Amino acid sequence: MAISPDRQDEQELRTRLNSSGILATAVDFGGEYITSVKKIIERAVVAAQRQGLVKANHIGEGAVAGATHAALEQITPKAVGLNVGGKIGIARCGEHLCVAVYCGVGVLNLNEVTVGLAHRSLPTG
Repeated sequence: MAISPDRQDEQELRTRLNSSGILATAVDFGGEYITSVKKIIERAVVAAQRQGLVKANHIGEGAVAGATHAALEQITPKAVGLNVGGKIGIARCGEHLCVAVYCGVGVLNLNEVTVGLAHRSLPTG
């Protein structure tokens, strides 16, 4: 989901994953890294709730927020003080919730690509 090039491909992938029992969603983000971290986490939580990956309670929200934060921690060394822009992919299959952060980091057109991945386990039902 995090590397789908456009909304149409994202929707097609979501449909294929759903037919295999995997719920998935994605959300775009961008801005100065340090000031954007809170907003990135919030966007991931809201997207996961809207698509039915987690319930709107502290267990579901905490799992998404924690996994998103852990994935962002992996890109922090390269992103501090720079601009970022990319996409978060979130997928859930049963008790397993995975978050992938895929983004460009840099200034102007001098960018690097970074990836962060994280997992959380949460009860079904």
